Amino acid sequence: MNTIRRIILGIYISAGALVLASCGPQNTPEAESTEESETVLAIEQDDISETEPVIRMEIDGEILPVLADVTTAEDNSVLAPVYLQRGDKHPIVMRLQERLMDLGYMDNDEPTTYFGDATAESIRKFQRQLKLAQDGICGMETWDLLFSGDAPYYKVMKGDQGDDIRQIQDRLYQLGYLLNRGDGDFGEATEAAVRKMQERNDISIDGAVGKETVGLLYSDEVKPNLIGIGEQSDLVKKYQQRLIDLGYLREEADGNFGGATERAVREFQSRNDQIVDGFLGPDTRIAMDSDSAKPFGLRLGDESESVREAQKRLIHYGYLASGLDKGYYGELTEAAVKSFQRQNGLTVDGTVGIQTMTALLSSNAKKKPVSVPQVSQSTNTGGNSSSGSSSSSGSSSSGSNASVGSGGATVSGSAGNLIGIASSKLGCPYVYGSKGPNSFDCSGFVYWCLNQAGVGQSYLTSGGWRNPGRYQRVSSFDAIQAGDVVVVSGHVGIAAGGGTVIDASSSNGRVVHRSLSNWWRNNFIVAWRIFG
Repeated sequence: MNTIRRIILGIYISAGALVLASCGPQNTPEAESTEESETVLAIEQDDISETEPVIRMEIDGEILPVLADVTTAEDNSVLAPVYLQRGDKHPIVMRLQERLMDLGYMDNDEPTTYFGDATAESIRKFQRQLKLAQDGICGMETWDLLFSGDAPYYKVMKGDQGDDIRQIQDRLYQLGYLLNRGDGDFGEATEAAVRKMQERNDISIDGAVGKETVGLLYSDEVKPNLIGIGEQSDLVKKYQQRLIDLGYLREEADGNFGGATERAVREFQSRNDQIVDGFLGPDTRIAMDSDSAKPFGLRLGDESESVREAQKRLIHYGYLASGLDKGYYGELTEAAVKSFQRQNGLTVDGTVGIQTMTALLSSNAKKKPVSVPQVSQSTNTGGNSSSGSSSSSGSSSSGSNASVGSGGATVSGSAGNLIGIASSKLGCPYVYGSKGPNSFDCSGFVYWCLNQAGVGQSYLTSGGWRNPGRYQRVSSFDAIQAGDVVVVSGHVGIAAGGGTVIDASSSNGRVVHRSLSNWWRNNFIVAWRIFG
């Protein structure tokens, strides 16, 4: 079959060369340039004689269609290159990217006509799996294998090498299955770590990372091999003391990893840009040991048991109305904290650091001189309640509140500011796993932009954005408005208004501003209202 197709390919190139030869003067620089690149057939159909049958490739056809397919003067399509490679731009690239995404070699995204670095890297992964030359070019053999009925789903195993394996090793390290960070070489230690992870999570044990293992590896349901609740050791005691010194833990360091220790670990992770999982993993321990570890602090937009504890003390001393101890740090809580700090001779910054928390937990703090009017949840527009929402944040661009959930809370700030920050990074390269400031993947981009806009958001994968447990849910695609975080299957972006979105796009290879097209609608899961 390949031999026949190679013969057809020769006819295909010859036909294109003959057409070029008949379409203009033979001795112009343009003609000479065309002859030098005759293997790249990008011929406008208007330049082709009606009487010359030329084989073409369409987005819905084969890469090398049957000989009966011919162009006519009425066609306006452009012939695709024989070899698709980095820098090419053609409708057929969309079909290629869709196939790579379906098989797990490329991050899910809206397909484009551009063949960039991410597409080339995805082709290399496919070629590696099938033991082909890893040139990142989609030629005839690669295309045929990719679109065959038995094309394999993404899988890596012992002996494979690549940056994607380094990412897998890093995840295994974070989950406690690898002792050291990986080097991109899938060796015996990585295979053993994968087997241990598969066994602990009750999935098929083969030591390879395929569809099932990849899905679990990056999910919230994965069981780690880390120090967590129920552990008892001197190592736990050591890090409990560190959490006490940093102000996160207010109990004795007894070596028993209980619920209070887990909450303290989570708050430390959120404040120190770690993945928030509540485990004493290697990255968390390194961050705790660092001299630059950020001490305890609660700020606008935070949601935790410590926020609830601070709110209870603010209510006790008369600075916050009864019933507003919901665990979400909104504008009313910030105002109450400032008033408490002012009355108690503390730095007035509206955040609860170690000194402010210590004062709140003491028995001799000064009460508010004047009683605080009771504020009902229905009029609480500051976002203190995680179960109530204001009418302004519940409204949608479509004029209906039915598609905007009543749960969650919005954050003080400006959607326009967030969009401006996102726009400032247009054109920055897409790099898998990158969180900025000059390169991003989709979730890293949202994480960076929100934190630059003053929203204290810990890092979440695109899967984690399905339920961040904090913001107001927007369940209808038509209710999306500027500043919302839009979550689709395997991807996330920031709505920019006017039916557009700004996101770090793997298919475009960079941060782009584009339409919220039918692809986004068809893959839509949920959106989150960040600002009221």
